[in-house]
Amino acid sequence: MICSETILREDHDLISRIGVPMTFAKDEEIYGQGERADLVYRMISGTVRTSRFMADGRRPIGDFYYPGDVFGLETTGSHSMAAEALSDCVILAASRQAILAAGGEEELKDLMWDATVRDLESAREHLTLLVRKSASERVASFLLGLAQRRGETAVELAMGRQDMADYLGLTIETVSRMITQLQSSGVVEFESCRRFRVRDREALEDLAAA
Repeated sequence: MICSETILREDHDLISRIGVPMTFAKDEEIYGQGERADLVYRMISGTVRTSRFMADGRRPIGDFYYPGDVFGLETTGSHSMAAEALSDCVILAASRQAILAAGGEEELKDLMWDATVRDLESAREHLTLLVRKSASERVASFLLGLAQRRGETAVELAMGRQDMADYLGLTIETVSRMITQLQSSGVVEFESCRRFRVRDREALEDLAAA
């Protein structure tokens, strides 16, 4: 799981000043694949998923976004992926024109640069996850990333196992089997299908780093 930490605080403050609050219900589309990328979004609450729909029916997931994350910036004029709310969300939206008016061209360039750096780093780490790690290591890495981001041992999952499987390049059956193995070994405990607790952080870190 990739954490979006490269967006500058000044950019966050700018979007906070000029952004318009928008609410999205669970499963509601925020923007579609191929739509014009005129707005920049900052998460206030909830979780957003980006994904690309392929001609053969597959749906690879790009990333998940959480409170504080900025998303929707594109180097081209259109969105390469669709964005959907995984839970009820509150999001600030600011147009490129508003950013230009409030902060100038350099401010927009800074936002674009940070978004590009983050996306490249995210893509690199995601590719490493998919190419070099086993199924158990992928699931461990995903759960560890969530726990690290929240700074807690108990974590609520906004996404279901199908989303996890699509992101990790696995089948839902394999994800369920890997979770069962992690539970049996005492590394994590799933208190429900959408809530887990890290029981042995060192073991989870070792497995994720393998």
